[in-house]
Amino acid sequence: MKARDFPVIIGVLLIIVMLIIPFPPLLLDILIMINLSLALIVLLTSMNMTEPLQLSVFPSLLLILTLFRLGLNVSTTRSILSTGDAGNVVHTFGNFVIGGNELVGLVVFIILVIIQFMVITKGSERVSEVAARFTLDAMPGKQMAIDADLNAGLISEKQATERREKISGEADFYGAMDGASKFVKGDAIAGIIITMINIIFGIIIGVVQMGMTIGDASSTFMVLSIGDGLVSQLPALMISTATGIIVTRAASKGNLSQDITTQLFAFPKMLYVAGATIILLGIVTPLSDLLTLPIGGFMIFGGYMLGRVKEPGENELEELEEQIETDEMKSPESVVNLLNVDPIEFEFGYGLIPLADTNQGGDLLDRVVMIRRQLAIELGIVIPVVRIRDNIQLQPNEYRLKIKGNEVAKGELLLDHYLAMSPGMDEDSVEGIDTIEPSFGLPAKWITDKVKEQAEMFGYTVVDPPSVVSTHITEILKSNAHELLGRQETKQLVDHIKESYPILVEEVTPNPLSIGDVQKVLGKLLREKVSIRNLPVIFETLADYGKMSTDTDLLTEYVRQALARQITSQFAIEGEVLRVVTLSGRVEKAIAEGVQQTEHGNYLSLDPTVSQNIIQSVASQVEQLSLQEQQSILLCSPAVRMYAKQLIERYLPNVPVLSYNELEANVEVQSVGVVNIE
Repeated sequence: MKARDFPVIIGVLLIIVMLIIPFPPLLLDILIMINLSLALIVLLTSMNMTEPLQLSVFPSLLLILTLFRLGLNVSTTRSILSTGDAGNVVHTFGNFVIGGNELVGLVVFIILVIIQFMVITKGSERVSEVAARFTLDAMPGKQMAIDADLNAGLISEKQATERREKISGEADFYGAMDGASKFVKGDAIAGIIITMINIIFGIIIGVVQMGMTIGDASSTFMVLSIGDGLVSQLPALMISTATGIIVTRAASKGNLSQDITTQLFAFPKMLYVAGATIILLGIVTPLSDLLTLPIGGFMIFGGYMLGRVKEPGENELEELEEQIETDEMKSPESVVNLLNVDPIEFEFGYGLIPLADTNQGGDLLDRVVMIRRQLAIELGIVIPVVRIRDNIQLQPNEYRLKIKGNEVAKGELLLDHYLAMSPGMDEDSVEGIDTIEPSFGLPAKWITDKVKEQAEMFGYTVVDPPSVVSTHITEILKSNAHELLGRQETKQLVDHIKESYPILVEEVTPNPLSIGDVQKVLGKLLREKVSIRNLPVIFETLADYGKMSTDTDLLTEYVRQALARQITSQFAIEGEVLRVVTLSGRVEKAIAEGVQQTEHGNYLSLDPTVSQNIIQSVASQVEQLSLQEQQSILLCSPAVRMYAKQLIERYLPNVPVLSYNELEANVEVQSVGVVNIE
């Protein structure tokens, strides 16, 4: 414990003692003034805060101050009813407010309590309840935004942790304030009850036990009771006001005083209107001109002075902005900035603006965040931030996706329709606009909401436009993930794994493999849609074979074999059966003999006729399997797998090529076709 902890502990113990032991009037005077001072400090502190969490202890502080005030009420009540004296402070407050008329003093006290209870406390309680509800409802969205920024690399892990702690702190604070505001409400009610008890029982005790007349007893105990009520309700009123200020504070960079003065007087010309209105009231109504003219004139003068101060500032700001823009246009950096190319761009025509406009119910931004999270899990790569913008050069319902400035996909959406994909048989009874599903090239129709149920009954798969475009974006990014993984992105992945496996990373890079070599291996895996999320296994393999060879093609094959379990589960049906098309011995021999070895690497050089025959044979097998709604997988020996993939990649890019070494021993391989040549 530190020295600063003792005042709080002593204060809490003092509250308990006040409830039991009578205090002398002098000590009560000191405690009452301390109560007033603490309330004033809390009020002034709340006015100078810029965000609620700067006084996160306020709910607990509110409880302690409320108990302190109630303890004082108990002590002063005991002193008033037992001795007819509660100290100089209570007596002074009572005489000053009453001013010789007990009834007027009682009315003033009741009005003060009503203001606190009905206006400030009631409003603070409601605002606390609503703020707590909205803060809790907004937590998932804020957490997703933090995760998105973290995945995009815009913030560090430390910054993400700080933001999460702030969000959690805000939720806890507003939740606590929702309950703590009930203390203020109960305190106001208790103040009224205690004051009435002091008056009624004080008169009874004064007449019965002290031998006073009813008039003397009423005068004495009315003064003391109202004084006691005031010295407790004034701090309560300040605490209630502080509660209202804290829970109603909106996002701002300044404190309450700065916000009021800058925002209330942001339009000096409005002071002219207000001042002229006050002067006009003095002229056309019986109100005294000596009252309205000075006030109206002061407001007009204030508007004039504010306008003089503000206008030069605005002019200077405009001139400064113009100068900055001019300097930027003249500087070489303004031209250099034009060379920047966004990694991923999604552009759409003006007819698709509701797709991205949250005010119109669009959720494209949220879907893109989820796509990036999905690809991080599936492929192990952090997709760069997708820049979304409208383009008036496109058709109203057209969109396109660019990667590094080059268009890789485009499509068209009808926002007031649904996309119904055919179940595989012609069904003309469903009316719609014929089209092609953009992600997988399936025949489809744009249908209206009226025929949606009918299409579903006929077996059509019905999808809304946002799902169509998000699926298209996902598939395109999967197919082009290898283009998005550059050396900088690879360095980020290496740094990430280095936090957990520093020795492993040091054994791989910078020697024997550079970041560029690692990037080539990872890129080749992504090109064939093999996830690189399991980086420890990949780096273990590179550490084992990197010392023997720096050929990235060969290293990629070793890595694929190390990822055999992952690759098998990716393509096998329920992880147990794998239906494949195999290469005949003749085809494998032709490919193996066509490999040319040079000092710069190996490459496949086949006779064009042989190449064409192999490709046609593979295409024939793929077509037969597609009619049976089966996935086409080409299986061959490890020696020719890489070259077989190179051969068919241009014509059949979606056909995976596996080797025998990439399959788990427990998987059942079923050959459903053989690639052969004449």
